[in-house]
Amino acid sequence: MTFKTADLCDDFSDNLQIVSPMFQSFGGHKRFSGTIQTVKIFEDNVLVREMLSEKVDNDVLVIDGGGSLRCALLGDMLAEMGYKNGWQGVVVYGCIRDSADINEMPIGVRAIQTNPLKSIKKGWGDKNIDVSFAGATFHPGDYLYADEDGIVLSKTAIV
Repeated sequence: MTFKTADLCDDFSDNLQIVSPMFQSFGGHKRFSGTIQTVKIFEDNVLVREMLSEKVDNDVLVIDGGGSLRCALLGDMLAEMGYKNGWQGVVVYGCIRDSADINEMPIGVRAIQTNPLKSIKKGWGDKNIDVSFAGATFHPGDYLYADEDGIVLSKTAIV
């Protein structure tokens, strides 16, 4: 990946949403981008597994976990499934676990924090709806660009 979010902001700031800088970086790829797909869940990662089990072409899964810090919504097995199925990255408005293992994988991950506790498995939630957190609205089909400086969103592909 050759983009820098700072350069994207310099060149396209009027057409971007800037995500609040509240996420920690995990995964072997510090820089990633792709078409957004979303899930909206709360302390239940069944839909995360469903989404990451789908083959995609360089998409980014955005998980609106309500900002809960009480359990993890992504672990090493789901992260591995994701990169093997073509996902470039995952943004979690919540926690992940198995961070040391995820850091060795060829995928980008942003999350608020880590928590070793797994989530419940009820299958509640919604897929591919608009979700809003961190001062931005993530629309399925829009584009996400993440690097060491932050996360920006665009209606169209700019890189």
